[in-house]
Amino acid sequence: MLKYWMCLLAFALVFAFVMGAQAPKQDTRPAWAFLIPDKEQPPNEESSGPIHVPGSSKTYTAAQIDDLTNPPDWFPEQHSQPPQVVVHGSGAVLACGSCHLMTGDGHPESATLAGLSAEYIARQMAYFKNGTRIDPARMNAIAKTMPDADIRQAAEYFATLKANPWVKVVEADTVPKSFVSARGRMRLPMPGGGMEPLGNRIVELPEDAVRATSRDPHSGFVAYVPRGSVAKGKALVTTGGNGKTIACTICHGDSLQGLGEVPRIAGLHPVYIGRQLYAIQTGESNGKAVALMKKVVANLNADDMLAISAYVSSVTP
Repeated sequence: MLKYWMCLLAFALVFAFVMGAQAPKQDTRPAWAFLIPDKEQPPNEESSGPIHVPGSSKTYTAAQIDDLTNPPDWFPEQHSQPPQVVVHGSGAVLACGSCHLMTGDGHPESATLAGLSAEYIARQMAYFKNGTRIDPARMNAIAKTMPDADIRQAAEYFATLKANPWVKVVEADTVPKSFVSARGRMRLPMPGGGMEPLGNRIVELPEDAVRATSRDPHSGFVAYVPRGSVAKGKALVTTGGNGKTIACTICHGDSLQGLGEVPRIAGLHPVYIGRQLYAIQTGESNGKAVALMKKVVANLNADDMLAISAYVSSVTP
């Protein structure tokens, strides 16, 4: 557990530095997409005994689950043998599987890698490494010290994994009260329950908070989106919205499964999609491969980005 908190402190310092030096002012960001831990946290009800998840013969303690250099692999029989960097990290580099899971499905605060090409993953890591793409929380620091050979091995591993339905999009007026956990930057339901208005945001919560924080790759997420946002997003994604933008299907394919090195976007976390649209529009994400996206996002406002995120996530991968 001490090792986990030391890692968390180190990345908190990196986060604070990069946010101050490179990112736009915090009040310009859509808060629903950029998950920053709440200052006030509910009491931690962490289990002290062995933890199980349905269907797995494995058991781990909470300390083992939180070890970012040795994350749990609940179902090793369901994927090929991951490379060392995915399982244990390398030097100061955390294990890729700690955030993206051994299945590559990832969490809202990280990213889904399953179903992406090795070339795309490696290219994004190169952008993180040279600062062309900014991720204040972790990826810039990780990429800078990650050897190219490890990047290639990790990219090739995640490219072999199948994309799975992972997020259920639900249009709603109210949502469970929630908070962003300091333990892993995941939005979780308040232990005391209760509901609150959704408003003009997307709230993505785990189907089962205990299983999600245990890094169970069989327990997905529910994304609550404003009513009407999926239809609005579909119009923008499939037709360009009468010239407001460019149809995403032109490059990402009719089913949004990706074409060549253009990544699949169908079924990804809407919180992640929202972050990327914002980052491309503001210049936090650049590079030759991103140039085609600049015109796509140029005229999008916050409501458009929310709607696109809601629709894209609703499409079955």
